[in-house]
Amino acid sequence: MKLAHKLAFLTVLLSASQPLLAQTETVAALQKAFESHQTRSLTEKLFVHTDRSTYLTGELMAFRMFCVDGRQHRPLDMSKVAYLEVMDKDKKPVLQTKIRLSQGSGHGALFLPASLASGHYLVRAYTNWMKNTGPDYFFEKTITLVNPFRQLGLPPRRDSVAYDVQFFPEGGHLVAGLSSKVAFRMTDVTGKGTSLPGFVLNQQNDTVARFSPARAGIGTFTFTPEPGQTYRAVVRDARRGIFAAPFPAVQGSGYAMQVSETGGRLSVQVQTRTPASNAVYLLVHTRQSLKTVLYQPLVNEAARFDLDLNSLGEGISHLTLFDGQRQPVCERLFFRPPAQPLPVKLQTDQPQYATRSRVSLGVSTARPADLSVSVYRLDSLQETEKGSILAYLWLASDLRGTVESPEYYFGENTPERKEASDNLMLTHGWRRFRWENVLRPAPASPEFLPEINGHLVTGQVQDPATGAGVPSVEAVLSVVGKPTRLYGARSDNRGRLLFELTDFYGPHELVAATLPKDSLFRADILSPFAETPSATPLPRFDLSPAREAELVTRSVAMQVQNAYHRERLAPFRIPAVDSLPFFGTADERYRLDDYTRFTTMEDVFREYVPGIQARKRREGYRLQVLNLPYKMFFETTPLVLVDGVPTFDMDKLMAVSPLKMQRLEVVTRQYFLGPLVFSGIANFSTYKGDLAGFRLDPRISQLDYEGLQWPREYYAPKYDTPERQRSRLPDLRNQLFWAPEVRTDSTGRASLDFYTSDQTGRYLIIANGLSASGEAGQAATTIDVINVVK
Repeated sequence: MKLAHKLAFLTVLLSASQPLLAQTETVAALQKAFESHQTRSLTEKLFVHTDRSTYLTGELMAFRMFCVDGRQHRPLDMSKVAYLEVMDKDKKPVLQTKIRLSQGSGHGALFLPASLASGHYLVRAYTNWMKNTGPDYFFEKTITLVNPFRQLGLPPRRDSVAYDVQFFPEGGHLVAGLSSKVAFRMTDVTGKGTSLPGFVLNQQNDTVARFSPARAGIGTFTFTPEPGQTYRAVVRDARRGIFAAPFPAVQGSGYAMQVSETGGRLSVQVQTRTPASNAVYLLVHTRQSLKTVLYQPLVNEAARFDLDLNSLGEGISHLTLFDGQRQPVCERLFFRPPAQPLPVKLQTDQPQYATRSRVSLGVSTARPADLSVSVYRLDSLQETEKGSILAYLWLASDLRGTVESPEYYFGENTPERKEASDNLMLTHGWRRFRWENVLRPAPASPEFLPEINGHLVTGQVQDPATGAGVPSVEAVLSVVGKPTRLYGARSDNRGRLLFELTDFYGPHELVAATLPKDSLFRADILSPFAETPSATPLPRFDLSPAREAELVTRSVAMQVQNAYHRERLAPFRIPAVDSLPFFGTADERYRLDDYTRFTTMEDVFREYVPGIQARKRREGYRLQVLNLPYKMFFETTPLVLVDGVPTFDMDKLMAVSPLKMQRLEVVTRQYFLGPLVFSGIANFSTYKGDLAGFRLDPRISQLDYEGLQWPREYYAPKYDTPERQRSRLPDLRNQLFWAPEVRTDSTGRASLDFYTSDQTGRYLIIANGLSASGEAGQAATTIDVINVVK
């Protein structure tokens, strides 16, 4: 009997420990899957500080880029290239540029041509790596452009206003019989929040809930759907009457999630109407940094998790609920503003200055930081700049859609601001990844690679008959001109080619060609810019006639600056790059003018180029290069280039007059170019590097291509002598100063000097900065410029 009792007790003990073991295994599995995803994923963020936000055609738009790690917001030196586009109201790019990044920093400028119409434009920026997450997480900013030389046309119709109302049940779903908080966002046609009263009606047209926005068109109400009922929402506009808005469907079973904050604790209430569900798990992470994984059994179809608020990271945290089968069933965001943003202070030596006077600006930060500083005139066209680096990195960059006035959520922690912050989290989804990709063991390879050394030029090899990509095709890419630059690649399983170009600045002509053994195919060069358009709506553009006088003043100033100072506004500084050809120093080099000039290529090779043997056979001319180490000629044809452009037709080359050629370089050894191998190289250079009329192979792909933007130096005149102050050249700058890279020293201080112009008025000084540890901050102050009678 004693043995039987012991066996029974052990049986009960083992049966009780099995659920506990399963729970422990599930927690460990979720934690392991997320940490594995965390180690193989790296998020980049870009913030762009433009020198202002309103421009006239004929002006420069200068900008500074901060590239940071998406988790810690520290400067990230991974991508070496950033892409910036200016897009019109139809979301088509009108200006595009590529900017070199170094240590997570870059800057540039774009000239705004008179071909652009007046209106609002969208500036968006991203790296090649960021294209993997899609345009929802590109940096975006709205700027205003006015063309004073073109009529505005008819103003937009006011009666064309439409509204968009969206509902977001807390946790993700409405479940019959379960009470849920329902958030909603109400915007007009421009995407700006609006405030209208609304109602929820059941099938009998009875009003079961009322709602009205609290701030920026966002609000919440509590709602318990009944089983078997369907619902619809209506919104009332005093001018347009009542219109319908789609309302979420009600599920018969599922989970509901409610999050509340009390006394420094976060409570997560879970309810369910799911049969055979006995446990739930809560995974919490902040910007993909795992904080905790918790387990709770379901008692009477309910469970509760309690979290210490300080256990969450600063910024936006994810609270994801999993069922017993490790499937995500609910998700909720929670926001904690950073406790210690970077303090930035701006101090001028005086509040008021005369025209053409020196301004001394002191910049101080709590710790060494990297900043960009802009000084511009405030008027009816140009208002105070919006969109700080702090609000973008810690809030707007981690949310889908447009966040209206993100700086508001970083003020004093009042109950109203807490409520507005929570409502924002309920209405703006965040998803840089899909949970199915996190939980599955075999992660997918990213489509776009980071440009860690230089610009990646992408090509595509397609079958002309089917249009499908052709794998394992060997191709070369040439940059026409001097020095000779050539790159090799082999197409992947999708027919894609990648050529990595370092120190690639300015406009060039690119030539891509497949090698002779793959002559049936053509290599086409693709655009490096993102193809997916932005979904961000642009606000309505309506220039008031009251601004006409200010517009005329600024237009005159722009024209005067271009007339007298155009070449000095922001000149390019061409960086020093390696002047050697891609193969380095050739084994044989010939300056043809130093030798007897022959009229045929065959005579040139025969008389004084021992490294190349030209033989005419039945199928045409054939060139062979000496394999110097073995003192015998290669059996296969070498790589032959004219001004860096490959040519495979030796008969065409031999027909060219050698009098057009200035130089010949020969590599008399086997040469490896990426994955390609060549039996020597023969490189011809014309006098001007323009091919001198040499006709290219028709299957070669040619394209005018912009490399990285050359660095710029920004013009700031000095009136440090009486002669310069008395200069009769007008100075009508409304942009007094732009410094894209200002670094405070070890004590957190920096000093800047600039001079006022002939334009009087109030000027805004604004700085955005970032420390090495990822703390962001912004500061602004103003000065007045007045006329002083002498």
